[in-house]
Amino acid sequence: MENLLKKLEELRERFLKTKALLGVEAKAVKERELSLEMAKPDFWQDREAAVKVSQEAEGLKTAVAVWEKMETDIRDCEELLALAEKEKNDSLTVEIEKRYEGLAAAFERLEFLALFSEPYDENGALLSLHSGTGGVDAQDWTDMLLRMYLRFAEKQGFKAEILDRLYGNEAGIKNAVIRVSGPYAYGYLKSENGVHRILRNSPFDADGLRHTSFALAEVIPEIKDDDTVVIKDSDLRIDVFRSSGPGGQSVNTTDSAVRIVHIPTGITISCQSERSQHQNKENALKILKTRLYQLALQEREDTEKKLRGATQKAEWGRQIRSYFFYGSQLVKDHRSNYETNDVDGVLDGDLKPFMEAYLKWLKKQA
Repeated sequence: MENLLKKLEELRERFLKTKALLGVEAKAVKERELSLEMAKPDFWQDREAAVKVSQEAEGLKTAVAVWEKMETDIRDCEELLALAEKEKNDSLTVEIEKRYEGLAAAFERLEFLALFSEPYDENGALLSLHSGTGGVDAQDWTDMLLRMYLRFAEKQGFKAEILDRLYGNEAGIKNAVIRVSGPYAYGYLKSENGVHRILRNSPFDADGLRHTSFALAEVIPEIKDDDTVVIKDSDLRIDVFRSSGPGGQSVNTTDSAVRIVHIPTGITISCQSERSQHQNKENALKILKTRLYQLALQEREDTEKKLRGATQKAEWGRQIRSYFFYGSQLVKDHRSNYETNDVDGVLDGDLKPFMEAYLKWLKKQA
C-alpha cells in the first residue's frame, strides 16, 4: 500500500508539472472569458466572427475538460486509498491498483502534449503534396500519401478538407493541398515535412520491375486571420477555370475553380474543392494570407528552418522516410530511426508512433 501511495504522489506531481507547462489554467480562464462574450445579446450579429469565437471556446472547453477529469480521477484514487488503508481492505487496494494503471496510461497520452512546445503547434495545418521523381509511379505514390493523411486526420478526429487536387494524366495525382483542423494538427503533421520515398515492384511496369519514386510533403501552420496581413487588390491576378477530375472529366460545368497569383512574391494558390467560385476564392485568399504571414515571419525571425525546412526536391538522397514494399516490408524514418513492418497500418493513417518519435528526436536536438 505504501508503494501505491508513492506512485500516486509521483503521478500527481508529474500531472501538475505538465498541466502548468501547457498553460491549462490560462486556457480555462480564456474559455470563461469567451463564454461570457458568447452570452452577450448582440453576439451573433457578426456571424462569421461569432463562429470563430464559438469554435475557439469549444476547443478550449474540450482541452480543459480532459485535464479536469484527470485531476478528479487522481483525487478519487487518493481518497479510496486512504479509505482502504483506514479499513485495512486488501480487495479495495487491488481495485485501486487497477485504477492507478489506467490513470498512468491515460496520463502518458496527455503528457505527450508537452512535446508540443513551438508557437504554432496548437494551430491547424496546411499540407501540400507534390509528386517528384518517378513519373506515373510518383503520381500514384502521391495519391497514396494523400489517402494516408486523410485517414490519419479521420482517426484523430480532425477535420480535413481537400482544397486543391491536380490529377495525373494516367493515374494518381500531381499535387494536392489539404487543410487539417483540430487541436495540435500542425504539431503532429510538422513531422511529415519533407521527401517520402517508396520502393516497390511497379504496378505500372509490364515486367513488374522494382521502382523507386518520390513525393514531397510541405506542412505549414495555419495562421489566424487577424488582419496582420493586408493584401492589395492590385497585387493579385485572379483566374477562374473549370474544375476537372481524373481523365479530364468535369466536376461541374461552371468555371468555379480559382487560381490566385500574388504578383510581388509569385506565390500561386489554386482552389477547386467547392462548387461555388466565391467559396473557392475565399479559401484561396485564406491560404495566401497564411503563406504571406509565414514569409514575413521567416524574413523577420529566420524561422524558415523550423517551420518548413530548406527548399527540397523530391528526389534521391533527400528523403526523410522510406517505405519498402518488398521483402519483409518496412517503413523507416531517417531522422528518429523509428521503423515498423506494419506498412499497411501506416498507409491507413497509423502515423502517431512516427510523429511521437520525431518530436522526441526534435527535443533532443534543441
